[in-house]
Amino acid sequence: MTTYKEIFGKYVKNYSSDPTADAEGQVWYNTTSGTFKSVVAGAAWSSGSPLNTARGFIGGFGTQTESLAFGGASPYVSATEEYNGSGWSNGGNLNTTRSPYAKGGFGIQTAAVAVGGYTSTTTTNSTEKYDGTSWTASTNYPVSYLGIGGAGTQTTGLAFGGAPTVPYPGQTTTNEFDGTSWTAGGSMGSGRATLGAAGTQTTGLGFGGFPNGPASGSNATEEYDGSTWTSSNNMPISVGGLAGFGTQTSAISAGGSTSSFFASTGLVTTTMSYDGTNWTTSPANMGTTRGALGGAGANSNSGLAFGGRNVATAYVSTTEEYNFASTIITAAAWASGGALNNNRNFNAGAGTQTAGLIFGAPSTNGTTPSPAGSVESYNGTSWTNGPNMGTKRTRLAGAGTQTAALGAGGYSNPPNLPNQTSTEEYDGSAWSPGGALNTGRQTFYGSGTQTAGLVFGSTTSTEAYNGTSWTTVNSLNTGRGGIAGAGTQTATLAFGGFPASTATESWNGTSWTTVNSLNTARGILGGAGTQTLALAFGGLVPPSTSQTATESWDGTNWVTAPSLGTARYGLSGFGTQSSGLAAGGSSPYKATEEFTGETSADNVKTITTS
Repeated sequence: MTTYKEIFGKYVKNYSSDPTADAEGQVWYNTTSGTFKSVVAGAAWSSGSPLNTARGFIGGFGTQTESLAFGGASPYVSATEEYNGSGWSNGGNLNTTRSPYAKGGFGIQTAAVAVGGYTSTTTTNSTEKYDGTSWTASTNYPVSYLGIGGAGTQTTGLAFGGAPTVPYPGQTTTNEFDGTSWTAGGSMGSGRATLGAAGTQTTGLGFGGFPNGPASGSNATEEYDGSTWTSSNNMPISVGGLAGFGTQTSAISAGGSTSSFFASTGLVTTTMSYDGTNWTTSPANMGTTRGALGGAGANSNSGLAFGGRNVATAYVSTTEEYNFASTIITAAAWASGGALNNNRNFNAGAGTQTAGLIFGAPSTNGTTPSPAGSVESYNGTSWTNGPNMGTKRTRLAGAGTQTAALGAGGYSNPPNLPNQTSTEEYDGSAWSPGGALNTGRQTFYGSGTQTAGLVFGSTTSTEAYNGTSWTTVNSLNTGRGGIAGAGTQTATLAFGGFPASTATESWNGTSWTTVNSLNTARGILGGAGTQTLALAFGGLVPPSTSQTATESWDGTNWVTAPSLGTARYGLSGFGTQSSGLAAGGSSPYKATEEFTGETSADNVKTITTS
């Protein structure tokens, strides 16, 4: 009999608290609880960051950390998006606007092929190749089909099934792609469209789909060996319009519909796993019921499902990650925090998620400050009123910490116009005057500390503070109000702006450099984090569309992140990228939300004999 030591190279150890496991199956004895424990693998779906463009009948492939989504209907779009394991960023648009109605191609994020689809009026045979930046027209597919399944790479691809019209019927057609031209392959045994697909050109897998229009799904499974399709064991349920990904011996089917993705019945959250012989229904259901969705993944251990159509909400931007692993992933999310004591909009903030400060005159419209410039401090649970600022104002900039904050500029009602130049410093108990700004301004942003601060926006002007006085330094490239930012006096990121800007600029202590843009244009938004790890949230798209959109910055690109629970603009933001705080803003004016980044932990189970 093989011993535990022979398997793991160590004896069962004693611990007073559960350790970080080295591998699945590791066993230890917890002396505190008096039990043996181990780490086990399990299947689970977790929420991912949403697509920038909500859509269904979407094309997609790749892996969980390098996925591509393209085309779709919401209505018909040419938009392409790339997923990096955390969020989506916009890529180059398709040349032919279309809805693939299925996987609609093959490849990886930087070397992909899109095949066929529906243009809103007719099916198309358009083929395009993607290089990670832009799409280029390639040799047309031999027939104009929608709902085509795809497998393989950009230079050794496989396209199969599909339909010539809406509604269908499903076809058995197979074609192979060598990077330049198409060659006929062996016909499928069962004609269908909007089917699941996985594998390569010589080890392909086709499953599910709709044989005769979106009326009744199929459970048929077929394997391709490079020339011939062979029937394999059926799926547990008949489903079409599903997300499919993986390999011929390790594949996943997720979601879809047993009858029609246009009806209120038939949509499923079911997940099924294929091992090369049999399908097994997973205990892990998707969190959102939907069909006509996209999927990507390397095998049955990890994948991604995105977009789709949910009858209750029509087209969705929802993304979910699938994992079969020995770790439990808790998705990043916003959660409600303690409500502010005063209605607030266009105020400033400083500090962290558990030691925050919001200041400026309470206001709901940003132009009519209440009589006192009250302050509130946050302890991670609730807000407490603090001392008033010396000058009543709103639309001001803030920087620093809860006990060493800086407030500058802003707007006050007559007779205190024009825009304020006054600066005040807070020591945790009282405000005192600081050096005046060189340029009076409002609806701008601050970063850094009380003794090393930076303000920017409203105009192109930028000013730096040394704890005593302000000095004008090099200007922004694009002057704009309603801007947000994150960072320090020598390393700051500025983003967004009013009326609706995607502009992002990086400050190195000397000058501003234009860098990659936000995905969603907006102004009067919130920001948190640092120059290389920032968070942008909320905002306004004129004339009156409040935003919930959140984006995460990795030092190079913006990608989508979980959305705020409440759409608003004029809110205050502070904290870090993984522990941020959003407070106040357009109705509801007292709302607070806390952001927590994705975390993971070992899936520890107690060993019992029962």
